[in-house]
Amino acid sequence: MSDTHAESVAFVRETAIPPAAPPSTAIGPVKWVRDNLFPTWANALLTIAAIYLIWLLLSSTLPWILGGIWNTNSLAACREILDGRSAACFSVLTDRWHQLLYGFKYPSELYWRPNLALLMLFLAAAPVLFFDLPRKLLIFTGLYPFIAYWLIWGGTILTPLLALAGFVVGYFVYARFVKSSFAKGFFGGIAAALIIWFIGGALIPEDASSSAMLEAIPSRDLGGFMLNLMLGVTCVSLSLPIGIALALGRQSNMPLIKGISVVFIEFIRGVPLITLLFVASVMLAYFFPPESTVDLFLRVVIMITMFASAYIAEVIRGGLAALPKGQYEAADSLGLDYAQAIRLIILPQALKISIPGIVNIAVGLFKDTTLVSVISLFDIVGMIRGPILASTDWNGVYWELFMFASILFFVVCYGISQYSQWLERRLATDHR
Repeated sequence: MSDTHAESVAFVRETAIPPAAPPSTAIGPVKWVRDNLFPTWANALLTIAAIYLIWLLLSSTLPWILGGIWNTNSLAACREILDGRSAACFSVLTDRWHQLLYGFKYPSELYWRPNLALLMLFLAAAPVLFFDLPRKLLIFTGLYPFIAYWLIWGGTILTPLLALAGFVVGYFVYARFVKSSFAKGFFGGIAAALIIWFIGGALIPEDASSSAMLEAIPSRDLGGFMLNLMLGVTCVSLSLPIGIALALGRQSNMPLIKGISVVFIEFIRGVPLITLLFVASVMLAYFFPPESTVDLFLRVVIMITMFASAYIAEVIRGGLAALPKGQYEAADSLGLDYAQAIRLIILPQALKISIPGIVNIAVGLFKDTTLVSVISLFDIVGMIRGPILASTDWNGVYWELFMFASILFFVVCYGISQYSQWLERRLATDHR
């Protein structure tokens, strides 16, 4: 029999206890530290070891960086100010920044031209990278390569107009014949563009650049980090469509097309990039007509584009192979021809699968542009190893210069990586 009535107990709470805040060890930074840094004894030891290594690194480098000298005109003057103290001599950056960015031959009064081309690059790339923007902006994207070429290297405007005319005529020929045969339209467009460029090139006077609106600058005069940017953007932009064509060619049922694609891909992948660059520097000119003067920059673009195209083709082929056979059968059941099936069904899915691999190649290719310094093109590494370190004023300054180059490359490569991750999340429609 229960005796829990009011007379048999000392206290009975008649109201609910107000909610109390959780203990400080169960919320906030303390909980995060316990859960992430010290969850177990082994993890705690690893955390302490990592913190100790970071402290060693920062305690030895931060005083060297924060105590750096910025306002001298030579390494000797820098060492005189430091008076035996260990610190960086960043004066080389303030003294030679223009050579690190533009090379040592590009006229300083014309720096606005590559700067304007770089700003326009962001506007031209925006509708390609962010597909929510108005599609009409793609018109400027298509025109940008020709505008950038004219801005940076100047000369007669007939040259970029002729290049644009070749692409326009080639596109119309492709659109005219692709309905009857994809191969006929593809190769017909290439042949039409080559004919336009050959005939138009013969009609442009040799002295057309002498009275041009923008002063002509030889392509070898552009150097520094701007050369790395131009090579990276140009070669990645060109290698992607060529890589797609090679991947489709390798899967083609036509033995000749498949054979050419396989030989090209396997040969290029089996040759080091530095070998191709030496070919561009020494031998490639023999493949052009004797009277033609194809400059070194264009030859390097051709070789790097061929190199990257072979690798991108294999990445895209992996994406194509990952698609189930039902996707091809679905395209056939809808009555689509080959070009429509590839453009509307197959390639969008294959490219989405291939994004990490393509970005990986793009990042590697951008860093590989520093190899052009071995064929006497003065990119940022070539400028550091050549004119700057060879000068008597700055001979012996290594860490500051290569750290500056590393920061520039890291910013660009990290930006590409972050965009890739954003694009993968945006296109992850199958996981929603």
